[in-house]
Amino acid sequence: MIPFVREMAFRYGEPDQVSPLVRRVIADNPGPFTFTGTGTYIVGSGEVAVIDPGPDDPAHLAALTKAVQGERVTAILVTHTHLDHSSLSAALARATGAKVHGRPAPRIEEAAIRLDEGHDRAFAPDVLVADGDRLSGPGWTLEAIATPGHASNHVCYALEDENTLFSGDHVMGWSTTVISPPDGDMADYLASLDKVARRDFSVLWPTHGPPVRDVAPFLAAYRDHRMHREAQILDQLARGPRRISEMVGEIYAEVDPRLHPAAAHSVLAHLIKLVREGRAASDGPPGPLAVYQLRG
Repeated sequence: MIPFVREMAFRYGEPDQVSPLVRRVIADNPGPFTFTGTGTYIVGSGEVAVIDPGPDDPAHLAALTKAVQGERVTAILVTHTHLDHSSLSAALARATGAKVHGRPAPRIEEAAIRLDEGHDRAFAPDVLVADGDRLSGPGWTLEAIATPGHASNHVCYALEDENTLFSGDHVMGWSTTVISPPDGDMADYLASLDKVARRDFSVLWPTHGPPVRDVAPFLAAYRDHRMHREAQILDQLARGPRRISEMVGEIYAEVDPRLHPAAAHSVLAHLIKLVREGRAASDGPPGPLAVYQLRG
């Protein structure tokens, strides 16, 4: 089982010093995909970087500008372009004069059933982030780590001085992350999980929810959960050809049926991976209505 962490003391709009180099301000946008709200991180002192400015909310903009009053914001870093992460970046850039770093929204059709915030199509970074890019200020250095999977343009940021990672939606302490095709990709996600695990970070700071401090076992459990779901899907296919709706009804029999559409997207993400690997086949392009079976 994943050792989820969900307890967190905070007040909306108030900056909390969560580590020697990091402050966090949480936006008042709680919900099924944001948990208590978007946590915006301020790194450094005097000359600072802001990570995931959050939703386009005037109250959150006011809270952030107040939190950095008297300081110089040198960069605004965005993990990915879902609206609850990136849509305040342009307003914050105008207010502070900082450049926005990130990757544009993917040019791909979004899922028919939205399981997360949609992409911010207006997002236009001043600096296009690449894997391994570094940005420094007084007493701090951040490294960009490309982590596609939840979104194809997802980037985490490592704070080298504290051996911590701002993990965006790639890893969250309160929940598993959504992998929703066509932009979400299960194979990419698992590879990105392994990439992060190899770095042996001391703490993960997700954009939603409390930090993950026991990192290695948490990441192992996160990965094991996905592999268990894959094994369940293969077991279903071993019984004969199946549609996703049939598999969801059995695999998630004890889950609230209202959550089955979300579960179907997760199953689809696994099946796309299995078809690519030659372990499963479908009666056409892998999709929500296809019939799947074991291959060979």
